[in-house]
Amino acid sequence: MDVLPIDLLFRLAVVVAFAVSLGGVLLLGRGRALGATLRQRFVLGVPWGTVVSAGLVLAVYLFFQGGYTNWYSPVTIPFRAWSYFYPLGILTAAFSHNGPGHLIGNLVGTVTLAPLAEYAWCHFPRKRGSHSFSSLRTNPLIRAFLIFPLVVFLVGLLTSVFALGPIIGFSGVVFAFAGAALVAYPLGTIIALAAGGLLRLVYNALRSPVLTASGRPGYISPWWADIAIQGHALGLLIGVLIGVVIVRAGPRADRPSARRLWLGTLLFGAEQSLWAVYWYRGGETYVLYRALGVVLIALLALVVAAVVVGRDDPLFSWDLRLDSGVIERWHIAAGILLLVTAALAGPAVPANLFTADTGDLPGEEQTVRDYEVTYAENVQNGLVSVVEIEAFGETTAVNTSGVIVRSEDRGIWTTAVTKGRLAFAGQAPVRLGGIGWRQTVYAQRDGWNVLGNGTAYRVALGDADSAEIVYTSKPVRAGPQLAGRNVTVVPETDQYYIRVEHRNQTLSARLPAKNESVTVGGLTFRRDRSKVYVSYGRTRLQLLTKETYR
Repeated sequence: MDVLPIDLLFRLAVVVAFAVSLGGVLLLGRGRALGATLRQRFVLGVPWGTVVSAGLVLAVYLFFQGGYTNWYSPVTIPFRAWSYFYPLGILTAAFSHNGPGHLIGNLVGTVTLAPLAEYAWCHFPRKRGSHSFSSLRTNPLIRAFLIFPLVVFLVGLLTSVFALGPIIGFSGVVFAFAGAALVAYPLGTIIALAAGGLLRLVYNALRSPVLTASGRPGYISPWWADIAIQGHALGLLIGVLIGVVIVRAGPRADRPSARRLWLGTLLFGAEQSLWAVYWYRGGETYVLYRALGVVLIALLALVVAAVVVGRDDPLFSWDLRLDSGVIERWHIAAGILLLVTAALAGPAVPANLFTADTGDLPGEEQTVRDYEVTYAENVQNGLVSVVEIEAFGETTAVNTSGVIVRSEDRGIWTTAVTKGRLAFAGQAPVRLGGIGWRQTVYAQRDGWNVLGNGTAYRVALGDADSAEIVYTSKPVRAGPQLAGRNVTVVPETDQYYIRVEHRNQTLSARLPAKNESVTVGGLTFRRDRSKVYVSYGRTRLQLLTKETYR
């Protein structure tokens, strides 16, 4: 009799445990009552708008980005929101993702937060005197399968149109779901966040029931540098504004208390790192303004509470011949909220009206259809610097180093692989493409660590089988002198050379092959696999070590 694999047994155990646990609690509690409650708000008790929206996001990943055939390596560069002159990126950015982890995280956020927003809105019209099926707007099927997904698409489009930088991902819309849910059910939203954590845990337990790991070095940028903080905040505020419209259209008794709104917004902002306000300084340096972020989420919690539960009595009114109106007290908080939303969105307009630099790229380049790929160091970022602004000691005119990808047709200019990441990994794929096609260019680095003075290296670009050297670093001189001689390692496109300088004489030769030696200027260099030794008389010294990668 065959024994089931241990991983499969663990997966079955997870499924059975949750089925028993959920079934037991439904028997103990009010399972039927819960179903009836859901059917009061949802067609057949199902949040169909959430289902359709999640299906749209998954379809973009599978069929536009190529996730169907390359689940772990989707094409991302052409599906970012680069500028207003690249409509494909604007339309798809909010619904595309960097990889399966990014996708699953946003889908989990969708299935836990979107039903709350959909529940607050309701498939069935709640306005007094209205009836289901009396019009297209009140038809529950239209509301569930068309209006809600359409609003989701429009919110995603807004987060792309008013995003700072080439964003990608559904997280802006997920934050809009959270904003709408916070206004109606502030503490329920926090519970939904915890439910999302539980879903991710179960998913990971099913995917990898047993995980074995050990300590190892890694190339890690600051975690907060990977957050699209402006897009998240913009999505949240859009969701809050939508939620205010929904909640204030209903009975006043249904509104949550100010304390719950304040606490829920504060907890959400802290948990979702809305305080992580940062700036890119250039190279691979980022600055985090943590204290400023904490101040902002505290003020946001106050404004959200004021706009939802603020008093409806008039603050002042006017009555002119052609116009009349009333300003209520809660309108002040609503105005502040609108101004903050506009302030977040506004800077994106001039930035997105500019496209990437169109001058000559530095270094040699490779062409893949409309894409140009090259490697350069310490060059001005052709995207960040399109609008030069200086404030608080920071500037948008920053330099960058690494593998650069540009497409004039698409308005793309990006550092696809940074210098530091390539130096750590030694090889990195750059996935180019568009709808219906993809092609991968590999960046490869090789180098020699020179005793006492850094690394001489080269970078090549090409496919998996062949690559062409497109960049060589400056020559690197060894720290110690040998018999009054200076030794320099010179990287060239065809080979590495050793240059020996003594008095007014300079001699050079190719770096010897494995287990071979060469004599230059009275010094003998012998290579033993990944090390090169230099000797003079009875003196022998390890001079070079081949660069290793992880």
